[in-house]
Amino acid sequence: MRTADVTRNTLETQITVSINIDGNGTSQLNTGLGFLDHMLDQISRHGMMDINVQAKGDLHIDAHHTVEDIGITLGQAFAKAVGDKKGINRYGHAYVPLDEALSRVVLDLSGRPGLEFNCEFTRAAIGDFDVDLVHEFFQGFVNHANVTLHIDNLKGHNSHHQAETIFKAFGRALRMAVTHDARMAGIMPSTKGSL
Repeated sequence: MRTADVTRNTLETQITVSINIDGNGTSQLNTGLGFLDHMLDQISRHGMMDINVQAKGDLHIDAHHTVEDIGITLGQAFAKAVGDKKGINRYGHAYVPLDEALSRVVLDLSGRPGLEFNCEFTRAAIGDFDVDLVHEFFQGFVNHANVTLHIDNLKGHNSHHQAETIFKAFGRALRMAVTHDARMAGIMPSTKGSL
């Protein structure tokens, strides 16, 4: 089983993340941010990963530090759990619709962090959740998981739908990328010999 536990404690946040990449899509989420819990649940369910996130942050200021640091900690846990990457697909992609919204996520477990994020949310907040924090979450994740990630919201006018299609597609793309390919058993999916 590919699992990891990571704790991150700063003056702004205290976060513990556990991940099982080969799980069944269950989650235990307590971030203090209901919408973020909902989005992390999408990653877990659609990625078929067990994810536990327990977080306390300086929400009396705003949600920025909490969301960014959860992205960082989840990225660290993912990198640790995925291991040496031998025999995996390496690349993943998914298109996910939700009513009028459609998003595409393409990623590479390349060992190099990179984010291309293209989503023009139709409003500034989903409930009390600042939509700018969606980008911050993924930036934190890619910087610490060392993943190249392209996110494109292709259409949509409901911001909740836009965000949800992104997180669902991200989970499905991760699931594809970490899946073992029987024809690549024991082989590093790179001409360089390492990722």
